[in-house]
Amino acid sequence: MAIAEKDIKLLWGRAAGRCSNPDCREKVSEINEAGESYLVGEMAHIIARQASGPRGQTGGGSNAYDNLVLLCPTCHTKIDKSPEGSFPTELLLGWKEQHENWVDSWCTTSRMASTQELMEFIDALLVENNHYFRNYGPQSQVAVNDPASSAYTIWVARRLDTILPNNRKIVQTLDLNRNLIPIEMAPVVMLFKDHATSYEQNLYERIAGYQQFPTSFAEAVRKWKK
Repeated sequence: MAIAEKDIKLLWGRAAGRCSNPDCREKVSEINEAGESYLVGEMAHIIARQASGPRGQTGGGSNAYDNLVLLCPTCHTKIDKSPEGSFPTELLLGWKEQHENWVDSWCTTSRMASTQELMEFIDALLVENNHYFRNYGPQSQVAVNDPASSAYTIWVARRLDTILPNNRKIVQTLDLNRNLIPIEMAPVVMLFKDHATSYEQNLYERIAGYQQFPTSFAEAVRKWKK
């Protein structure tokens, strides 16, 4: 049985597209000289699928998210080729938990001194998100003109390692600095929070009619950062 799409997305999303080895943490998507992106990350089984495999046990391990860890090719090969016992199950589970906590820590933020500072911080993250959406998203010129291009691969990678963490950071920053949010922005802030939540849910498992990005939120941010 192949790994389910939901488990693939959850693994890549929680790992933010990086190797889970705490001594590595390299991005596992590459861009070659031609500007083409490709994924090099490997979804390694913590308990091998076969009882005779690395860290194997009777009946073998599952293909579910709980038994997978995202690694770069180098770390995956080193782990599986090392003498038995070098990288036990408990160690890999610890790596995975530690890495996901590290990814979550990206979203930690601080209190801002003014509304302008808050909006400047948020706007910088929105600009980065928009760059990838505009240039590689499903409605980008390259994706429309050449559906077989590498744009989709780049888009998938950046959704996981950039846009998703940025959205989380924006929401946490808004919550921590709610006293600096102009009253008139309250409705669009709620729209963005709804978008961020449903965007992440849709990333892992497609949902019907999720909240699209509210351009009114970006417009309000630009207005109040001046």
